[in-house]
Amino acid sequence: MSDLYRNVGEMNYDGLISDLTPRTEVRGGTIAALEKETVLKRGTILSKNADGKLIVLGSGEGTVNSILCDDVTVGASDVETAVYTAGCFDLDKTTVADDYTITAEDIDALRKYGIVFKNASDI
Repeated sequence: MSDLYRNVGEMNYDGLISDLTPRTEVRGGTIAALEKETVLKRGTILSKNADGKLIVLGSGEGTVNSILCDDVTVGASDVETAVYTAGCFDLDKTTVADDYTITAEDIDALRKYGIVFKNASDI
């Protein structure tokens, strides 16, 4: 009973999740291997390619699908990871491929999956 007061973990608010509704849902996904080892950041918007694997939105042909839960390093082999498949997120805290701009069609497609966007307060 003497450990009831100790700090078990730490949480830093990054503003990615901006509201409690719709409810956040997390599922597993497979990110396709990359030629060069790359760290994908939490909040990266992902699309699903023809092989059913996830890629960064704008980096190839695919259907917009989910948002990456945590930073993950992707190299020469596929990586299993957690992705958000529903929830309310701040679009300003998300990322896509460097030379890609998210479109209204992308936002509409994500809404069909239960992913919506709402600006968060930077309190």
